[in-house]
Amino acid sequence: DLIMISAGFDAHYRDPLAGLNLEAEDFDWATGKLMDLADLTCGSRIVSVLEGGYDLQGLAESASAHVNRLMTG
Repeated sequence: DLIMISAGFDAHYRDPLAGLNLEAEDFDWATGKLMDLADLTCGSRIVSVLEGGYDLQGLAESASAHVNRLMTG
């Protein structure tokens, strides 16, 4: 068992499509919650695949927050 993450960052506030207004810290938080769930259910196994994001700065900030959180585990 494992958790697969389709890591899309188009919900970032800078992104022109989704309009969800998340910040990099929100992606960090969500990644941490998924890591907690993985710890409880599947031996901490997670696979993350970059899906998208249409604003390069927002994508860079969000992907960095996501990967940094994954590296803390």
